[in-house]
Amino acid sequence: TELGGKVITLSDSKGAMYLPDGINDEIWQAVYETKAIKHGRLEEVAEKFGLPWHAGKKAWDIVDAVDVAFPCATQNEIDLNDAKKLVDAGVMAVVEGANMPSTLEAIDHFHENGVLFGPAKAANAGGVAVSGLEMSQNSIRLQWTPEEVDKKLHEIMVNIYKTSAKYAEKYGHPGNLVVGSNIAGFVKVADSMIDQGIY
Repeated sequence: TELGGKVITLSDSKGAMYLPDGINDEIWQAVYETKAIKHGRLEEVAEKFGLPWHAGKKAWDIVDAVDVAFPCATQNEIDLNDAKKLVDAGVMAVVEGANMPSTLEAIDHFHENGVLFGPAKAANAGGVAVSGLEMSQNSIRLQWTPEEVDKKLHEIMVNIYKTSAKYAEKYGHPGNLVVGSNIAGFVKVADSMIDQGIY
């Protein structure tokens, strides 16, 4: 919601919760406590707040209109049928927040339909980036404020996007961040190996 978005669904392995008015701080805190601390189910949160619960459904099964989808749970969470539902619902972007949550067929369908697709290796790099920032702080004995860490993370993520977009364009796949991030990753590793004299 920081950028004006409205989160209307959340899901876990048992089903999906619909939030017609979007998520607020109270609901978010309950989700955090239920999932991260108690290791409970979202259904408990839905019951607590009187929100619709759809057992056995995925987040994209329960809405008719979608702007952005964030699959953040498990591998192959979005298959071709799910991708078709999302495209039919008007999705503009799919941003992977887990490791490989979309099947190859789903990714192809998104590309064929002009959906901006943020692959996990690029979009999900924030956690690793923050770990790197923490190691930097520790090694130089500094402590950054949460705002400073967030600013540095934002800069890293913008750079990842720009680099992926640049390589996608350079190698004839403009807008395809999967191709761009794959090439960018390869070039980074290859350049490092060459710099170290490994051929």
